[in-house]
Amino acid sequence: MITWAWPWAFVLLLPIALLPWQARWTGRVRLRLPGPDVHEGGHSPRTLLAKLPLLLRMAGLALLVVALARPQEVHRATVRTSDGLDILLAVDTSGSMRAQDLSLGGRGLDRLEVAKAVMDDFIEARPADRIGVVVFGEEAFTHVPLTLDHRTLRDVLRTITIGIAGESRTAIGSALAVSAKRLKDLEAPSRIVILLTDGRSNAGRLSPTEAAELAAALDIKVYPVGIGPAGGRRGLFGLSGDGVDERTLKQVATTTDGRYFRATDASALERVFEVIDQLEPSPGESEELVERTERFHPWAWGALLLLGLDLLLASTWLRSAP
Repeated sequence: MITWAWPWAFVLLLPIALLPWQARWTGRVRLRLPGPDVHEGGHSPRTLLAKLPLLLRMAGLALLVVALARPQEVHRATVRTSDGLDILLAVDTSGSMRAQDLSLGGRGLDRLEVAKAVMDDFIEARPADRIGVVVFGEEAFTHVPLTLDHRTLRDVLRTITIGIAGESRTAIGSALAVSAKRLKDLEAPSRIVILLTDGRSNAGRLSPTEAAELAAALDIKVYPVGIGPAGGRRGLFGLSGDGVDERTLKQVATTTDGRYFRATDASALERVFEVIDQLEPSPGESEELVERTERFHPWAWGALLLLGLDLLLASTWLRSAP
């Protein structure tokens, strides 16, 4: 990225633009000497190029102003000076997340799209934490490993779709087990799982409570978040689907020393992540290193070349006399 150390120097371009009117304002009249190449009824090369010295002078001065403004190439790098938290976002991608009973920014969206938008803001606000994504439906797997590359993480998060891990059933226990496996060997100040689901576990080898006991043994906190209107998903003919298994999710939270949340609309889901952000403040610190490289040299050399050519022509071949 190019920045300017002294951008105020560009003000000097104004008097340069007024140079063609300088002679008129000062009252000076310049008489150009005729040469042997002047032909009656025509123009010589000298008369055609009479304004060349002025144009060279204006261009040279303009380049000099750019050099004076000191263009600099700036390179920025973020260096982590202390570790943050390790956070896995376990996201339900089963078919029930397709229900369009939530809205965000005045638009009706399905549950997964709202959850992704809120998680995106959460990730952006925690630059020092390593964050990853586990998706689950009939199966569960790591979609994005723990990373500090949040730009790529957010790009991949936006591509998650319904059914990516199977959409007919929900394996909450498997999602917790996969998350715990990812976090078990890491040495962070705190390791947490934020589990977002709108259903109840009906797939997988492990039950949510068994997986919670495994996570608790590894000192991993789980914050389950139930998404959707209370009582189940409202379809065309009334309530449909299993609804959120709040009893089990609360038990998971208690077992892992976490906390259960219920988000019945988009704003409630945003508040949930704000609370989690307060409950788990990041101890990580980072600093931005800025390297600036001066890039005024080509402009300065170009200015000297044009001004030198102007001086040479104006004092020799295109010389004029008062």
